[in-house]
Amino acid sequence: MYRDLIEKDACGVGFVANRAGHRNHDIIQMATQAVTNLTHRGAVAADAKTGDGAGILTQLPEKLFRRELETLGRHLNSMAELGVGMLFLPGANRDAREFARTRIEKILQKYGTPLLGWRKVPVDINAIGEKALQTLPDIQQVLVGRPGHLSDDTFEQLLYLICKEIEHSLAEAEQDGFHIVSFSHRTIVYKGLLAAPQLARFYPDLQDPGFEASLAVFHQRYSTNTSPTWMLAQPFRMLAHNGEINTLMGNCNWMRAREADLGSPLWKEQIRKLVPIINPNGSDSMSLDNVLELLQHAGRDILHSMMCLIPEAYEQISDMPDTLKACYEYLSCVSEPWDGPAAVAFTDGVIVGASLDRNGLRPARYKVTEDGTIVMGSEVGIIELDDSRVVKKGRLGPGQMIAVDTAKGQLLMDAEIKQRVAEQKPYAEWVRKGITPLKKLFSDASGPPQVTVPEQLANYQKAFGYMTEDVERFIKPMIAEKKEAVGSMGDDTPPAVISRNPRMLYTYFKQRFAQVTNPPIDSLRERLVMSLTTYLGRRGSLLTETPEHAQLIRLDSPVLENSALAALRAQQMSAFQAVTLPVLFPVAACTPGLEAALETLCERASAAIDDGKTLLVLSDKEVSAELAPIPMPLAVGAVHHHLIREGKRMQASIIAEAGDPREEHHFAVLLGYGANAINPYLVFSTIAQLAEKEELDGLTAEAAVANYKEAIEKGILKIMAKMGISTVSSYRGAQIFEAIGISAEVIARCFTGTTSRLDGIGFEHIADETLHFHTKAFSGVEGHLEEAGYFRFRRNGEFHAYNPSVFKSLHKFVKAGKTEDYETYVNAVEGGEPSSLRELLDFKPGTPIPLDAVEPAADIVRRFTTGSMSFGALSRETHETLAIAMNRLGAKSGSGEGGEDSGRYQRRPDGELASSALKQVASGRFGVTPTYLASAQELEIKMAQGSKPGEGGQIPGHKVTAEIAAIRHSVPGVPLISPPPHHDIYSIEDLAQLIYDLKQANPRAKIAVKLVSEFLVGTIASGVAKGYADVIQISGHEGGTGASPLSSIKNAGTPWELGLAETQRSLVQNDLRERVVLRVDGGMRSGRDIVIAAMLGAEEYGFGTMAMVATGCV
Repeated sequence: MYRDLIEKDACGVGFVANRAGHRNHDIIQMATQAVTNLTHRGAVAADAKTGDGAGILTQLPEKLFRRELETLGRHLNSMAELGVGMLFLPGANRDAREFARTRIEKILQKYGTPLLGWRKVPVDINAIGEKALQTLPDIQQVLVGRPGHLSDDTFEQLLYLICKEIEHSLAEAEQDGFHIVSFSHRTIVYKGLLAAPQLARFYPDLQDPGFEASLAVFHQRYSTNTSPTWMLAQPFRMLAHNGEINTLMGNCNWMRAREADLGSPLWKEQIRKLVPIINPNGSDSMSLDNVLELLQHAGRDILHSMMCLIPEAYEQISDMPDTLKACYEYLSCVSEPWDGPAAVAFTDGVIVGASLDRNGLRPARYKVTEDGTIVMGSEVGIIELDDSRVVKKGRLGPGQMIAVDTAKGQLLMDAEIKQRVAEQKPYAEWVRKGITPLKKLFSDASGPPQVTVPEQLANYQKAFGYMTEDVERFIKPMIAEKKEAVGSMGDDTPPAVISRNPRMLYTYFKQRFAQVTNPPIDSLRERLVMSLTTYLGRRGSLLTETPEHAQLIRLDSPVLENSALAALRAQQMSAFQAVTLPVLFPVAACTPGLEAALETLCERASAAIDDGKTLLVLSDKEVSAELAPIPMPLAVGAVHHHLIREGKRMQASIIAEAGDPREEHHFAVLLGYGANAINPYLVFSTIAQLAEKEELDGLTAEAAVANYKEAIEKGILKIMAKMGISTVSSYRGAQIFEAIGISAEVIARCFTGTTSRLDGIGFEHIADETLHFHTKAFSGVEGHLEEAGYFRFRRNGEFHAYNPSVFKSLHKFVKAGKTEDYETYVNAVEGGEPSSLRELLDFKPGTPIPLDAVEPAADIVRRFTTGSMSFGALSRETHETLAIAMNRLGAKSGSGEGGEDSGRYQRRPDGELASSALKQVASGRFGVTPTYLASAQELEIKMAQGSKPGEGGQIPGHKVTAEIAAIRHSVPGVPLISPPPHHDIYSIEDLAQLIYDLKQANPRAKIAVKLVSEFLVGTIASGVAKGYADVIQISGHEGGTGASPLSSIKNAGTPWELGLAETQRSLVQNDLRERVVLRVDGGMRSGRDIVIAAMLGAEEYGFGTMAMVATGCV
């Protein structure tokens, strides 16, 4: 359950520079001082001395290396002829070290690069912690000379080529423990598994007066994956990054897809030696650095490259200069953004600068003094400057940049940087002539076709798994409200993989979401930075810029109406040849037919590209009694990854003409696995039928389709926002999902790289479920759509853990209190079908112990909580009943995020206490006052909620009574929606600050942090433990809610069993387990659940829904 995949961090970052380019040791001293003053933004391991990583990236210290060359008996005419490789060699394996050195020397010889000597870097091991010492590499520098009469840029490119070949050669030889920290004739990196104050002590070079530079980038790491290593310390070779790349898997997949098409006049045939570009063992920051390095060495300057990789939000900025907007649009044709909260400091050894992400979700402040010193960092005050000498200061805003050109002695501000880049090429002309808006194609189509209702619509609906709930609970509300459908409570049905009923393949994928280390985005309030703009057509090389790069079709949305798809098919432009590929398999071939058809589909897609086709329409529209549809996620994923493996993915766009998508989650899955656009033709026909039957309050079919399309687009934006992703171009192919119960074979072929911790269905099972729906459709039996019971209990429908027998037996026991009634209740809970993973587990036989040797029941119940359910979601009577009951037991009830009447903080005349022991602090801060905080035994910071992770709590306006409004400090009748993020928590260090602040507000209270189970939640929890939380709560997807989008209830979050086990293991591995209490909740129903949770590591246990049922509230 614990993997090092997708390593991320949140940290302190910045740079110091002398504008005039004067080199001196003061710059190094200021950089080490600055990073030391950012120590609190980093973290240390359990030994309290090993830091998560710190370092500086600076210019080669010429004086220092001149002395070293003299020691080696070497002489250079100019220090510009020197190149230095800073290397981490295997520390404990002498043979591996010698192997690496020999391989390096051979590659240097191959490229005619003189080896001037090796230098063992002086280090002071007394400066570092025990954990760092255990993994200490052998740190060496290889000194090389410039061959022949190469120019500065050509020499730098040669060193980059040598660096890549060394990395690839040693990786192929399976040499672990090797890392090229830097290899350049301009820059060098000193970094390590250090806390910032240890940096200069560990590396005496940094204290040497001969170590001079005019610029330095610095970084202090807070590793949120808590597997910090020497290699992953920052800065990397060109940048230092504070933030997270939320779209990392997509960016890496697209980079891999581009490698086959890379072309550069600078590199010519040698470009093949550079691939793979991205180190598969690196972090998100290292991956970004890998691509920046490539762009830089292909001739694109570093400022231009950063604008390409981390662009600002230009689409909806009305006052942006047209030339700049055109430049950004052109760059969007070249590369998707590396999206996520980011403050990046970067340098090529001449220019040093910083950039913020499009949302501005990391701090970056700067000061400029009269003597030309520029300091930029995550905080003010990292270097003491005399304010009387400060001539300019400020902070970077969303998408802004600042830079210093030390060669030209220039300070470059945001507008100047971008104007320069925008004027390098005629981008506006290229965009105007090259990009074709979709609307322009309609005049070439043979009239926009009306939405029609096929004669056999019911058959088609059944073939694609439609149920009455799809129409009544999703489609109709979307049309009426122009937004996603809303439900309540949690998901008490079995995960698809253990359900006795066939499920759509979409249901096996769970949306991932941001929590703690990167914030979700508020897709309503921050719509300005979000974009659904989509481009279709062949993409050009990442390394060149030509007018042909802009020859694309622009869509405002990836959701295509029937008329839009018809227009794409009808257009006659030679650059956009369309082909329709059937996504079907013969029913007569039975289950083996699906896999064979999938292979044929991939081969046809590849052949179509060879034939010049650039729009691949994957269509299941011709489904019939003889042909069954291949589930569209399977088809899209298979073709997408097949084309990546063949090096053809960038040569065509994938359009899904699909019958199965109808919820926003379905669209997100198709986009996440590579679809460029989606035409959900069957749902449009379903809407047309509803309009014909006058079931849509008088709306025409066209108006209803428009409403539905708007609702789906809002839903896609919200799903993207859960993961902190702003643009659909970054979300596409990013695979921001975890599969629950899909076999490794299917994952490897169709969903490569997706996490699937539970093995499960293979191709045959998928075919079986598809044929089940197909048989119902074409069996000749007429009838209405079935009600599957996915959302509410139906006698012959899907199993629900909270079914009538459970309700009745619990209510009977609560009223009478008889042991036999409790046993009846337990039998009702445990005797039904499995509805959770824990029900598949059995206890190993063991030797019983006496009951009096077991912890007393009176003590066990003190470990219970009732979950945080707000007053408003619950009535006053229910809310107070739960608090009184738990206080009697010495346990804890939770206030929820709605505050609490201060009159409840004191005991009543009858001695009862109705105050919730656990007070919640959520993103909306409703009802959070000093008195509220002071009344708590425990303060819980809610980062996410099991039933709707990545979204804020909400209460409809009609529930906001005068009493509720007064407690929440709001207005009666107004809906209250908490924002998805805490607007004062945009990183792990922000959370650590809130933990500290709450401890100051109430020193007696423990501080808990509530997380939701997902892949890597254990690594996040370890970061939270480093932030000095006292309690970590892991909530499962079964948890209840007062109101939540149905798609979130069903498709976000994972079982707590997975999250709890991962968290326990992560905390233990990082020696952090003793720091925190581990609590779990989400669908707890019996003592058996408690025992399993305890065995997986939990010490406290929450009951939410079941406590409500016990009170008679449900």
